[in-house]
Amino acid sequence: MTRELTAIDKIGEEYVQKLAALFPEFATAVGIPGYDGLMGDYSPAGHDAGAALTRETLRKLDEVDIQDDIDKVTLASMKERLGLELELHDAGEGLASLNVIASPLQNMRQIFDMMPQETPEQWANIASRLSKLPKAMDGYLESLKAGVALGLAPAIRQVDEGIKQATELAEPGSFFDKLADKGAKADPTLADQLHNAAAGARAAYEKLSVYLADELRPVAPVKDGVGKERYARFSREFLGTEVDLEETYEWGVKELRRIIAEQEKVAQQIAGPGATVEDAVKKIEADENYVIHGIENLQKWMQETSNQAVAELGETQFDIPDAIRNLECMIAPTQDGGIYYTPPSDDLSRPGRMWWSIPPGVEDFNTWRERTTVYHEGVPGHHLQCATAVMNKDQLNSWRRLACFVSGHGEGWALYAEKLMDELGYLSDAADKLGMLDGQRMRAARVVFDIGMHLGLNAPEEWGGQPWDADTAWEFLKANMNMDEERVRFEYNRYLGWPGQAPAYKIGQRVWEQIRDEARAAAEARGETFDIKKFHRDALALGSVPLDVLKTALSE
Repeated sequence: MTRELTAIDKIGEEYVQKLAALFPEFATAVGIPGYDGLMGDYSPAGHDAGAALTRETLRKLDEVDIQDDIDKVTLASMKERLGLELELHDAGEGLASLNVIASPLQNMRQIFDMMPQETPEQWANIASRLSKLPKAMDGYLESLKAGVALGLAPAIRQVDEGIKQATELAEPGSFFDKLADKGAKADPTLADQLHNAAAGARAAYEKLSVYLADELRPVAPVKDGVGKERYARFSREFLGTEVDLEETYEWGVKELRRIIAEQEKVAQQIAGPGATVEDAVKKIEADENYVIHGIENLQKWMQETSNQAVAELGETQFDIPDAIRNLECMIAPTQDGGIYYTPPSDDLSRPGRMWWSIPPGVEDFNTWRERTTVYHEGVPGHHLQCATAVMNKDQLNSWRRLACFVSGHGEGWALYAEKLMDELGYLSDAADKLGMLDGQRMRAARVVFDIGMHLGLNAPEEWGGQPWDADTAWEFLKANMNMDEERVRFEYNRYLGWPGQAPAYKIGQRVWEQIRDEARAAAEARGETFDIKKFHRDALALGSVPLDVLKTALSE
């Protein structure tokens, strides 16, 4: 039954449409048509325009009444999210956005991955957006300069990595030239337009790299940590709740020790009594049963693993409508080693997709490490969560379905999903379970690293017990991440440049498990059998919400 839009819903709908007009890349990401040929304004004026829209929307929300329980969740979520956006804007944080993974430097390029490429009209949109990238870059440079004037220059480590990334994108034959070549083959009439636009985009990134090297680097602070005040704001941004950072840090240390102990038990199941985790890994990686040769075979394995999870879980644990059972497993056009998910478009014409970025020269892949990754990114992880929200048009407004994503909620759910698959027997193979624990260990280590480094806390006793420094943190990550050194270095730089984001996974999982356990205890206290399928259905029906709102909504 379709729910009639309330006054609060109409405010949410209006906000999303105005947001799409201000930030066309957002429109493309969520599938709102009409904006694919445009680029947003990354200048201080663009930030101010977004803040003005946010203030106007909050004022309207103060003037309307709640009509039902859905309104109650919407109002609480919008006030928390939009209020925090204003707080961050007023602190000038948007003007200092530069890191190795999620800043305008990456976003201006990555949006092209989400644009359809099947028709001449779609390629014309790509050419149009590409031609507007230089102006967007000028706005970004203006913002970075304004941030410096406010004393908010990014740390020198992020600037140095930004120089590398911008330089690579500026080189002939980079992503932009390859995109233009592909478009020229699809529609020769657009060849000149695409190639000229690609040259302009490369020149824009060259301009960025020069600015970063010549002007920003000399004034960039050496210290990576942002301090407790700024970190607390970032933590709330990613969680939608305020946590006791010191308590969470101590919990992270204990959780890391617990996971390591569990890993050691599984390692001995694999490699015999007294075996270490390293011994077990060596044994597994020498076993061809856990190796995939070739990128094409990796993609095939991803798709088969995903399809099995969708088919089986859709019968037993979750309600998975036919409209979202199609999850495409893709090889990403980039080569940085990342794995990520992009949700379906609003009309579901673009399906949910799991992307795997393969570094140059890598041809062999270990299934024991990555089976749980497929569950994390796909079903029952991000795809089930995001696609369920997108298609819930009968109940939720567009802001709830498309615009609100809280990392602690979303990434916490994905980690919760990994543990759930273990509980359901999908990781009964000891090697697969070791892979899941390997990922959980990394996420727990991130809680310790991130909070410890940015707040300047003391390292655990086994790591010296002294205040964290760059060298101790590096050795700590290497010891707790089963990755090659280049990937560990990327993660190291990521956490230092994106405060509060990495811990949101494990903290979010903690909250999800607490909510489920409390719901189970309440059902048993009433003499009822806990219905986990109903719990999951009710939780996913909410869409992505701040963790405080999630607790309240599910407890009620």
